[in-house]
Amino acid sequence: MKLLRVGAPGEERPAVSADDGRLLDLSSLTPDIDGAFLASGGVDRVRAAVTAEKLPELDADGLRVGAPVTRPGKVICVGLNYRDHAAETGAAIPPRPVVFMKDPGTVVGPYDEVLIPRGSVKTDWEVELAVVIGQRARYLDGPSAAREVIAGYAISHDVSEREFQLEYSPQWDLGKSCETFNPLGPWLVTADEAGDPQNLGLHLSVNGEKRQDGHTSDMIFPVDHIVAYLSQYMVLQPGDVINTGTPAGVALGLPGTPFLRPGDTVELSVDGLGSQRQTFAQA
Repeated sequence: MKLLRVGAPGEERPAVSADDGRLLDLSSLTPDIDGAFLASGGVDRVRAAVTAEKLPELDADGLRVGAPVTRPGKVICVGLNYRDHAAETGAAIPPRPVVFMKDPGTVVGPYDEVLIPRGSVKTDWEVELAVVIGQRARYLDGPSAAREVIAGYAISHDVSEREFQLEYSPQWDLGKSCETFNPLGPWLVTADEAGDPQNLGLHLSVNGEKRQDGHTSDMIFPVDHIVAYLSQYMVLQPGDVINTGTPAGVALGLPGTPFLRPGDTVELSVDGLGSQRQTFAQA
């Protein structure tokens, strides 16, 4: 299924996109799509209600699409997780996942305006596959156990400011946590519909020019490994989001480093997970 949240910021209502294209209101089943909903069998309740044709239809015309899950408790990111991206940045293949955190307040809708920070000269793009956790997880016993705690997948735009990230601090958080720096969605596609997470194409263009055209098969550490690995060091909670890395083609690795400027438009997609589009503006 494809779960989503629609409405003005802070006023989103939960919905599901039906196979026939209709948008169905989930307000009778849950107040929101959040960790409590995911952990309590919410996906199964939605599936049963859709099958029983008990959900009212929403008029999608003019409705803003928000992030498909409400503000997560954690946004955990894995850096340098594609072989071609590591190569373009001149980094060695990491022996263990490179893990950092991103402010959960960065999460916005997939078509919302993204703000270039004041003083920024190196704002960059990164299309990523996001994993949404559906059950509390700690010390998972390998990849097969990891699969059981994944609620689904979404497109994540891990916007980055490279000067803040790489030159202002030995840690990456400053360049990753600026406001609006994590558009998410449009949908949370449940794991059963998304299929093999290591068989998805990722695509991104800037002002109509293709910049990234990668594939999750190029990940150094696959999704199940990442989830099991993280659970050894932190408790993963329902609704947490994991950004799993980006393929080659970011501005940092391109000739002339064509970083983003106000007025630029970025379009990105992941096979089966929909597409995003953002216009960048000055903060």
